[in-house]
Amino acid sequence: MGKVAIVGCGAAGAFCAANLRSMRPDLDITVFEAGRKPLAKVALTGGCRCNLSNSFEGVSSVRQAYPRGDRLMKRALMEFGPADTCRWFEDRGVRLVLQEDHRWFPASQDAMEIVRTLLDGIRGARLKTSSKVEKVLPGLRTVTSDGREESFDSIVVTTGGAREFQMLSPLSIEIVPPVPSLFTFETDSPVRELSGTTADVSLALAGTSFRSSGNLLITDWGFSGPAVLALSSYAARHLAGSGYRAALIVNWLGSSEEEVRRMLEETASANPSKQLSSVHPVPSRLWKFLLDKFSVNPETRWGQLAPSAVNRLAARLSADEYKITGKGRYKEEFVTCGGVALPEINPATMECRKHPGLYFAGEVLDIDAVTGGFNLQAAWTTGYAAAHSIC
Repeated sequence: MGKVAIVGCGAAGAFCAANLRSMRPDLDITVFEAGRKPLAKVALTGGCRCNLSNSFEGVSSVRQAYPRGDRLMKRALMEFGPADTCRWFEDRGVRLVLQEDHRWFPASQDAMEIVRTLLDGIRGARLKTSSKVEKVLPGLRTVTSDGREESFDSIVVTTGGAREFQMLSPLSIEIVPPVPSLFTFETDSPVRELSGTTADVSLALAGTSFRSSGNLLITDWGFSGPAVLALSSYAARHLAGSGYRAALIVNWLGSSEEEVRRMLEETASANPSKQLSSVHPVPSRLWKFLLDKFSVNPETRWGQLAPSAVNRLAARLSADEYKITGKGRYKEEFVTCGGVALPEINPATMECRKHPGLYFAGEVLDIDAVTGGFNLQAAWTTGYAAAHSIC
């Protein structure tokens, strides 16, 4: 009977253990969890509703969802993708719903249903909470915080996070230094006074090729929302290298300058006697703020706008600049980029090339995604691959 250790009882670790229990009930499985509660992060994800996957509808390439690890994920998703995830949970009694934004949630809107389902799946395995693995040694051995050394036939490391790689130091495995991903932007602009305002925008970092689009939320510290989180993911290493200082270009209408100009001309033609302040292409409070910022009198009639004024307004609306002065202070980021370098593993099995029998799954790998259920899908996919290989 094989003896398996799973280090970390988060999404990837629990899913790997549950699949091992299903595929090979005879295995002797020990799951080590450093915290007091397993799956604590899963319980909080998606606003405690658990956005467990994404339909990938509208995703033109895997790289669009996975800025790092896209090639591995493209292959792995063919073996266990979103449809397989949905089937796995539905077969265990979890009813799922697909939102208009292509995100999968439990119909109960309760992340604890996912937690309970995973814990039911690992029943029969030995779950050790408050038990931290301090070292993974050559020869498939672990050393826990109580000093106990134990040997296994297989070890699956699923710890994730930015501070867990010291345990791998005896193995001489390449680690890509971790930095935060999926975070909000601080700014010193008075735009913060519009906290709670949203708009569908396109974003860019000045002087780079980093771009994103989607909903932007103005907060009392700066900018948040899916568009910002996506840009923070794409540009995670660039922003870390710049000390989280950069110029953010906001296209408030998400259209080209020429398209914005035509929209303004059509608005002026349809509303010649109305004031600029009364017909607004973005939310009213934001529009008044922008007119003030652009030094445009809000009492001007639309029909009084000279062509040169329309051109200037179109240019500013499509490329409005703000200074990023830092990343959000409230630790929104649940994700880091970095981790075990992907050349270290077999992409078909998640097994370490240097240490046969040692596997990695989840965020401990140098794989991370934009928001929307893609990171949890990576946990399910890589956890399943490791379990399937062991079996």
